[in-house]
Amino acid sequence: MSGNVSHFLSVLLQGVPATVIATLCGIALCVVLSFAAGLGMLSPWRWVRVIARSYVEVWRGTSEVVQLFWIFFALPLLVGFELLPLWAGILVLGLNHGAYGGEIVRGAVRAVPKEQHECAVALSFGPAQRMWRVILPQAVVEMIPPFNNLFIQLLKSSALLSLIFVHDITYQGRDVLEPNFTGQTALIYLLMLALYLVLALLITAVMRALEKRAAAAVGREPVAPSKALGRAEGGAV
Repeated sequence: MSGNVSHFLSVLLQGVPATVIATLCGIALCVVLSFAAGLGMLSPWRWVRVIARSYVEVWRGTSEVVQLFWIFFALPLLVGFELLPLWAGILVLGLNHGAYGGEIVRGAVRAVPKEQHECAVALSFGPAQRMWRVILPQAVVEMIPPFNNLFIQLLKSSALLSLIFVHDITYQGRDVLEPNFTGQTALIYLLMLALYLVLALLITAVMRALEKRAAAAVGREPVAPSKALGRAEGGAV
């Protein structure tokens, strides 16, 4: 049994680099799109709000699996250019979770007390200065706990990339190990769960450290995850 466990782990670990790359690149794209969409939905210009809201509703309201298949299988037929499986997966992960992140950003910005806006106006800050120097630094503290949840969800969604032949953890377990060790399926999937759990805990540790630094930068205590999520969601209604 111990021999099988070490062999299973060695095979599953071969899929860790693809999972980590997809997750980290997906997170990077997700953050950019989240701020673009979230701030876009708060824009004073109607056409910007319409574009941002359309992006959020389309990517949040459709199936992630269908999005993945459309980008990887259907889009090349229309444009004559095929993305590598890993990059197609990263694009979908970023676009899909960025739509959810847009609502987190929007809700967190709206949750900043009106007094802070008024103080920034009293200091003769322009709209851009008010946003970047007063509002966003405080809103970021509110965003981090729900973004932690979103990034963990993105990690778990990266398992979908195995459907387009990315050799991630899920592919290594389901397509490489399981067909050859059908009697030990439970052990294989248990080890897969353990690897995803370890990666999720690493994300949480990094996000908690960022939360403490962001809170210290604005002279606040870190916000409890449940409270921050509730405020962000409440502001997004």
